[in-house]
Amino acid sequence: MDERAEFNLKLAEERLIVSKKLLDDEFYMDSVNRSYYAIFYTARALVAKDELDFSKHSAVIRYFRKNYIKTRIFDVRFSKYIGDVFDLRNDGNYTYFVNIEKDDAETQYNHAAEFYEAVKNYLENLGNATEKISSKDT
Repeated sequence: MDERAEFNLKLAEERLIVSKKLLDDEFYMDSVNRSYYAIFYTARALVAKDELDFSKHSAVIRYFRKNYIKTRIFDVRFSKYIGDVFDLRNDGNYTYFVNIEKDDAETQYNHAAEFYEAVKNYLENLGNATEKISSKDT
C-alpha cells in the first residue's frame, strides 16, 4: 500500500478510537467531530493512493465522489455518510444551541467505521492484486 495512503488510514483509525471513547463518555458532539475526521482521512487515503492531495476538505470529498462513487467502486451510501457527518459536524461547530443526541453520534461512528473498513479492504486488496501481477511478470 502507498505510504501516504497508509499514513492517512492510520490517522483515520486513531480518530475512530477517539470517537468511540468520546461516545462512551457521552461527549456526542466531539464524537461526531472525530467521526467526521475519520471519514475525511479515510477518503484522503484514496486521494493519496492516486498520488494527489488537496488542501480543502471539500476537494477531497468531491474527488472521492467523482472517482469512487460515480464509477461505482464504492456504494453510493458512502457518499451519503460523508454528507451527513459533514453537515452534523458543521452544525455542531458553527451553530448555536445544537444538541447532538447519542443515536446521532452512534450512527456517525458506525458509518465512519464501516467506511474505514471498506476503504482499508479495497486498498489492501488492490495491493495484493498488484503483488500478484508483479510476481507473474517475473
